[in-house]
Amino acid sequence: MNSIVYGVTSDISLGFYRGHASALASAGLEVMFVASPGREMAGFAVGEGVQVVPVSMTREIAILADISSLWTLTRALKRLRPTITDFGTPKAGLLGNIAAKITSVPCRIYTLRGLRLETASGWKKRVLTMTERIACKSAHRVICVSPSLRQRAIDLGLVTSDKTVVLASGSSKGVEVERFLPTAENLARAEELRCGLNLPKGVPVLGFVGRFTRDKGIPELVEAYRELRAEYPELRMLLVGDFEDGDPVPEKVRKQITGDAQVVRPGFVADTSPYYHLMDVLVLPTYREGFPGVPLEAQAAGKPVVTTNATGAIDSVQDGKTGVLVPAGDASALARAIGSLLADPAKREEMGHQGQDWVTREFAGDRVRAALVNEYQRLTREKLGPTGRPSPQRGWSRVVKRGLDTLCASAGLAVLWPVLGVVALLIRVTMGKPVLFRQTRPGFLAKPFTLLKFRTMRDAFDKDGHPLPDGDRLTPLGTWLRKLSLDELLQLWNVLRGDMSLVGPRPLLMEYLPRYTPEQARRHEVMPGITGWTQVNGRNALTWEQKFAMDTWYVEHWSLGLDLKILGKTAWHVIKKDGISKDGHATMPKFTGATRDCMEQGS
Repeated sequence: MNSIVYGVTSDISLGFYRGHASALASAGLEVMFVASPGREMAGFAVGEGVQVVPVSMTREIAILADISSLWTLTRALKRLRPTITDFGTPKAGLLGNIAAKITSVPCRIYTLRGLRLETASGWKKRVLTMTERIACKSAHRVICVSPSLRQRAIDLGLVTSDKTVVLASGSSKGVEVERFLPTAENLARAEELRCGLNLPKGVPVLGFVGRFTRDKGIPELVEAYRELRAEYPELRMLLVGDFEDGDPVPEKVRKQITGDAQVVRPGFVADTSPYYHLMDVLVLPTYREGFPGVPLEAQAAGKPVVTTNATGAIDSVQDGKTGVLVPAGDASALARAIGSLLADPAKREEMGHQGQDWVTREFAGDRVRAALVNEYQRLTREKLGPTGRPSPQRGWSRVVKRGLDTLCASAGLAVLWPVLGVVALLIRVTMGKPVLFRQTRPGFLAKPFTLLKFRTMRDAFDKDGHPLPDGDRLTPLGTWLRKLSLDELLQLWNVLRGDMSLVGPRPLLMEYLPRYTPEQARRHEVMPGITGWTQVNGRNALTWEQKFAMDTWYVEHWSLGLDLKILGKTAWHVIKKDGISKDGHATMPKFTGATRDCMEQGS
């Protein structure tokens, strides 16, 4: 079973992933998490039935602490050996993707949930820009949680467009719509809260859910609220959340909030769903977002939303249909938008209905999770090939193998160029043009490349225009070249290009790909080679089933030492001219599929 490791900086952010484990388990993935230790970790692990590995990480820049976190993350990933990593939040995205790259995780994802650099300045903005670029560079795929965030990241030069994707219509996790609908149960819970919070029935209420910080636009919210009080003396402001030391609001704003009896503050709550039913309008005057979930929850509850045109927030409402967009930082525009909705109950109701329909259709949690699973499957096919298994040739061993291939291929071409020239001349004289044989073959992960060989057959066709059998077209020179394996020498150029390795399963025909069993397809988990385990154990004198079994054995037992052994045996077999062809055939009969070939071999 393939496994995935999610990583976030704070254990509070684990809430993004509630419900993910069961959806991914049904898709055949084992799910694990990495996060800073905190009070939410144990409950999340038990509730989701997953392993959560504690790794201390700080949200702010702290060089020594970050180095320690990177070391711990690298050790954790080496131990867990995931097929996929998906790190979100800025610090975990940076350190996690670097650790995943160091440990050669086959599929690395960075989920971009916002850009802190948008509201930073000076050296801090430069550092944040650099770290975002590193995080994006270290990942194979960058999942942006909203279309505007994707475009912003591209415009800032953080990532290229071809590396990014937005799942479905966006959002971090979608919405469990049923939790927020105005059902009798939810409305009854809201009325109980109304009594406890001392909110008189019938008074207008504007609401906010989240952290009380500058970036969330709390100063503008308070200013707009105070402006509206002149027209709506009974207006209440319901603030669900609390102040934070990071990015604190000005002291004056803090006092205006804490000193106003008509500002209701229940603090952070585990379940926000009933609170939306106490609001007439949900307000989010934010300066930056990835894709805020709160506006979606409010719309699922049937409430109109006023938010800004900031990155991410602009995607969370349909302007004029489910809510109103205003410029970020404009308290007067914010007050006018809120006031227009407070003055028009019918408009609020219509926007509420449209918001419910839109969120249910576009942002249901099941839809977002299905899109996430599809993206994981697409990336694993892209990076792991048809088998979906990680290649054994990864990490430093792959680097060393590639280095040896490059060195040997370069030396071989430098030494053998006179031989290559003579062979080319002989082919040109005896067979004419072309001298080279080019054919598309499946390489590593079944990706096609152009194989080069010296030509060994003449062009000859029957009366219907079909090529004659290989035995009739193979020339005496071609037979001699094949016996000495000289026709394969040009594949040193394929090795130098990175299409092939010196050692690996031979690249067969593209038409064979759909005929492989899952076990036979494993031959593409490693680089194809000029020679291989099959070639030194019988080559074309073997049946197809025997060859595929040997290819799979090589994949499962690969090591640099085994490659050196195969190279040594190859030299001996070339001298002996063993196993060049199967009896009755110039080379090998075509592979027509495992079942049919087995039947033919048994007849």
